[in-house]
Amino acid sequence: MAYPFVAMTDASASLPVRVPLHTRPMGIWQSFRAAQRNVLELIPEVATRVPILSGRTGKRWHMLMDPEGLRQVLRDRVEDYPKSVVTKLILEPAIGDSLFVAEGAQWHWQRRTAAPVFSHRNVAALGPVMTAAAERSVARLAKSGGVADLFEEMVTATFEVIADVTFSDGSGFDRASVHQAIEQYIGATAKVSLLDILGAPTWVPRPNRLMTGSAMRQTKRLADRAIEARKAEGAKAPPDLLDLLMAGADPESGRRMTTAELRDNLLTFIVAGHETTALTLSWALYLCAFDPAVQETARAEAQAMLGDRTATVGDLPALPLARRIVDEALRMYPPAAFLSRTAMTADTLCGREVRPGDTVILPIYALHRHRLLWEDPDAFRPDRFADPKAVPRFQYLPFGDGPRVCIGASFALQEAVIILATLLARFRFAPVPGKEPKPVMILTLRPQGGVWLKAERV
Repeated sequence: MAYPFVAMTDASASLPVRVPLHTRPMGIWQSFRAAQRNVLELIPEVATRVPILSGRTGKRWHMLMDPEGLRQVLRDRVEDYPKSVVTKLILEPAIGDSLFVAEGAQWHWQRRTAAPVFSHRNVAALGPVMTAAAERSVARLAKSGGVADLFEEMVTATFEVIADVTFSDGSGFDRASVHQAIEQYIGATAKVSLLDILGAPTWVPRPNRLMTGSAMRQTKRLADRAIEARKAEGAKAPPDLLDLLMAGADPESGRRMTTAELRDNLLTFIVAGHETTALTLSWALYLCAFDPAVQETARAEAQAMLGDRTATVGDLPALPLARRIVDEALRMYPPAAFLSRTAMTADTLCGREVRPGDTVILPIYALHRHRLLWEDPDAFRPDRFADPKAVPRFQYLPFGDGPRVCIGASFALQEAVIILATLLARFRFAPVPGKEPKPVMILTLRPQGGVWLKAERV
């Protein structure tokens, strides 16, 4: 594999926060402890310098950073590399056999049914909801007293968006309760179990997951009632995601989603659709505060286009720097920073033998900071995305790739740019001393401690 260049990072330069990757081999207990603290601590530093690593920690594993190998796993032989057992153990109780978890024929028919829902036309039509959420975010920040946790604010803003575009009328659906139930479930179940590290069979109970989920079960019941009520009432105008999914059918079989399938997929969109965008915006704002020069240039771009108004879908072509900042935030702090697959058949990756049952780890965090793929990989440089086509596929995977690429990627990017440009046009953001965020991954790559910034009206 010919890599473009060797990076030449100036180690003495001030850099945005990073995860301390380990430099010594770890045994089973050390791996378990690291995974409990921060899943990314399982990545050795050498993973940012080589195409593949292999080993055994309870069971055989391969850590893959090579773009061609990633193409093989995510696109060319995707059926041979389903999502790992650990991923399913964590998520199935919350979102069932929905698009994110399903495999094979069950995944194919759901994807065919849902794909038109996220067409460019439908996503653009949801733009006004994103614009309204951005305006409400401005109003809340204006009342914050000048210092705010932008992670908490972005979670609020993006949850408003996803709630408005899934169950637009909110009938019988307490948004605050849904949000709390999701947070409780993730907090209680998403940490890796020692049994996961050991490769124990799925039928062996994981103690940390036995006593959780009551709030999610109640949320599912509420969602089922809301879906049945919508079926009785008919579609809204304009239609929301629930209406579009209810109207959808698999073009090959004609199959439509049941109430349970609609609910599980809508909960998937709610979990994935607000969390990942909130994280992207939080890290983007942190990076803008870290680099005032980039922030000022982006502000000038936004103000030139928007003046005193809030960004809309129609403004996106005139906001290229805001989009590049989002892209760079996704490179440096990808929400899905650590993926894993289970090999179902014998294969070869980068010359390594892969056996059925092996775990194949896709450390997106290491891929995005690989010394042989990116120049100054730990530096904040949005201009590396000035020509998106110049970035090779499978070198940059914030949304995955291949058939299972994130179905909501265009939705997330549209929302992120609308909100980011609006906030940069109205506020100047600066760090709060002693409040630096710490990148920690449990299920997603979150800023532990929040993203505390000074927000000054301009």
